[in-house]
Amino acid sequence: MAEKKTKIYTKKGDDGFTSLVGGQRVHKSEQMIEKYGEVDELNSHIGLLLFYMSDNEKLKICITCLKNIQNRLFDLGSNLASRSEDRSRFKLPQMNDKMIKSIESEIDRLDNDLAPLKNFILPGGNLAAAQAHICRTVCRRVERVILRGDSTLLPPFSLEFINRLSDYLFVLARYLNHIENINEELWEL
Repeated sequence: MAEKKTKIYTKKGDDGFTSLVGGQRVHKSEQMIEKYGEVDELNSHIGLLLFYMSDNEKLKICITCLKNIQNRLFDLGSNLASRSEDRSRFKLPQMNDKMIKSIESEIDRLDNDLAPLKNFILPGGNLAAAQAHICRTVCRRVERVILRGDSTLLPPFSLEFINRLSDYLFVLARYLNHIENINEELWEL
């Protein structure tokens, strides 16, 4: 006998409210809803980036890194979808310094193959690089949005993670063009 599927629609949000991890009902326009919504959008953009990268054997390490980042973004989103006092009660996965060091290591690995940057570059290049730039700008928006309100209530290491992630996405965009021998277009004054 087939297992009964849960319906996707619950109709519980039809009144403009949604539930947090702790069960509290809040209006969908609340800052915390916007915060994890922005994280979700970034995660979706990274999903598209992964699609553009999927057929390149040279990008296996980058793909693994991005999939790990997607999981960490879900961790961050779950924390942003709960009141700070509920995070430990529900044993939500927490950001940590190890995650940040991992991204820094990947930035260094990719940057070793790139020419030094002496000018601003225009976002673009191949589809994957252009999408990495979109991810970078969405990531910067996430950073701005999660800083709204009381930043002491943010999960530990969340700002560092998002800041480092935007750096990674920038270097990744450059790397994606580099391995395809696409010249970066410089900002002309």
